[in-house]
Amino acid sequence: MESQGQNITIESCKRVTATEITSVDSFSDKQIVLSYANGRIVVQGNGMKIVNFSKSTGAFSATGEIFSARYIQKGSSLKQKLFR
Repeated sequence: MESQGQNITIESCKRVTATEITSVDSFSDKQIVLSYANGRIVVQGNGMKIVNFSKSTGAFSATGEIFSARYIQKGSSLKQKLFR
């Protein structure tokens, strides 16, 4: 079966779901850091709780007040961006 790629969905700023997640690197009620094949995703908000994470399927979901979701490409750092 061919992979469809990584997807992330934010529903009404109350629920975030993602596919192709390889790990949950850190989490608190204000920030969740996820890893996927090409880097990381940082989700920020308030009162966030992880509802589901399956390492075998890569499915992830969390609820709370979602403010943002930011992709960070693998190998990309602030130092690299400043000193090109």
